[in-house]
Amino acid sequence: MRRTSFSSIIAIILALSSSNTLAEQVAEQSVATIPVFDEAAQAAVQQFDTPGLALAVVKDGQLVHLAGYGERELSSAAPVTTETYFRLASASKAFTAASVAILVDEGKLSWDDKVIQHLPEFKMQDPWVTAEFTVRDLLSQRSGLAGAAGDSMIWPEPSGFSREEVIHNLRYLTPLTSFRGNYAYSNVLYITAAELVAKLAGKPWHEFVAERIFQPLQMQCYAGPMPEAALQNVAVPYSFSGEQGFAAIERNAINGAMLMSAAAGGIVCNASDMSKWLGFLLSQAQTTSKASSVAPVSGQQLAQMWSPQTLIAVSATDRELDFTNFSAYGMGWRMADMHGVKVVHHTGTLSGFQAHVLLVPDRQLGLVVLNNGSNSGARQAVVQTVLKHYLAPELQRDWVAYYANQQQQWAQSGARAAEPVGTGTVLLALQDYAGTYADRWFGAITIGQSDTGLHFQSARMVNLHGVLEPFADHSFVVRWHDANVARPALIHFQLNNRRQVTGFRLEPYTAEPGERHAYRDMQFFRSKP
Repeated sequence: MRRTSFSSIIAIILALSSSNTLAEQVAEQSVATIPVFDEAAQAAVQQFDTPGLALAVVKDGQLVHLAGYGERELSSAAPVTTETYFRLASASKAFTAASVAILVDEGKLSWDDKVIQHLPEFKMQDPWVTAEFTVRDLLSQRSGLAGAAGDSMIWPEPSGFSREEVIHNLRYLTPLTSFRGNYAYSNVLYITAAELVAKLAGKPWHEFVAERIFQPLQMQCYAGPMPEAALQNVAVPYSFSGEQGFAAIERNAINGAMLMSAAAGGIVCNASDMSKWLGFLLSQAQTTSKASSVAPVSGQQLAQMWSPQTLIAVSATDRELDFTNFSAYGMGWRMADMHGVKVVHHTGTLSGFQAHVLLVPDRQLGLVVLNNGSNSGARQAVVQTVLKHYLAPELQRDWVAYYANQQQQWAQSGARAAEPVGTGTVLLALQDYAGTYADRWFGAITIGQSDTGLHFQSARMVNLHGVLEPFADHSFVVRWHDANVARPALIHFQLNNRRQVTGFRLEPYTAEPGERHAYRDMQFFRSKP
């Protein structure tokens, strides 16, 4: 265990070395667990088909709860411990924003610098937007692009795109709304922000984060390659279905390799070390102190990261459960009012991994939930249990039962998107559709033919492969070999006036695909033989 390192860093940051109850508690390895949290976590992994979960809670400078539940790997029944590694998914974005904040503290850039001042190759589709786009805009989810635009260059892992290519291809993504007009979640812009940091720092982003954040806080976490020793205690990501049970999601496994998407969602950490991150953030939120060798980001820049930048709609559920009146995105963090206090948080979702990091600065409360399942009910139930315990104990309930009931109602409501209706036949012979096609930024797609029919294979994204089922006219349903990589798609082949296939477009396999989908900026043209 590395709990003594947690006590030392908290003792330094809080400057309470003489009477720091947290230091005494952890030095004596007397960290307890809170029974109601244990009960919720244990019930959640069972109810929501989640193999394992880890939970850390910090309150008033004390590590009041730190425990693992369930199994990190099912075939060996290996247990989750407080040092089991999980992917943080989008909870990684807070570290990306913090890496930018470090450079702001050093005077190497300003939040409101234009991106092209530092990355001349940065280019959005609209020249005016390119000229006006700031570092703050990179991190504030207000680009005007459709939500998740460009994610097709990132997932399913492993990506065949480099970070430089991701930045270059931003120019091909068509805006959906006006610049700075609406909240729209972006991963590609966080990858861009990390490359900006790398350029100004003169070293790869993952090395910068390790040297300037992880090492000062004594966190054994990784934005880049992992040492062999750390791989001895990693969680395996799982999906679950009633028909097949649990299935490992190998493409998202923690194998020591660095992900292209690390700055958007690829950092690897554990509950024990994430508790140090919670402790640092809560202590620094109480000060206006400058950055130091043990406090990598100043209180001033943390306040910037935790300031509302882009408004987010408040759902009826949030109003009902947490009495939320406002919600916004800052830089690397979401924020909202819950039960009369400001809550700063971020979730992380990647197939087979779920995370939630949450802080209530005014109450000196922080928590992190990490798990290796694919049902968000597990983290939601645990987070609500902890929140209500401290913020509204009179509203405490069985949150596992609550979210299980919510999911059951949703399943029974038939709320799933309606599927389109086809004839099951196409108008040309299958060989007429076979060939190689290419989009100017997504690259080549091969439509191959075998005895079993037509097959789809992306040249850049190796896990994007599947079979084509005739749908109607000149359209097919693409069903991926691994159903977990993406939902089925429709491929619509286009013909010239000589009835020759010249290209195709893709859209989601739904009756009303709309404009907000991953394929909207792709147009594939057939390559000449």
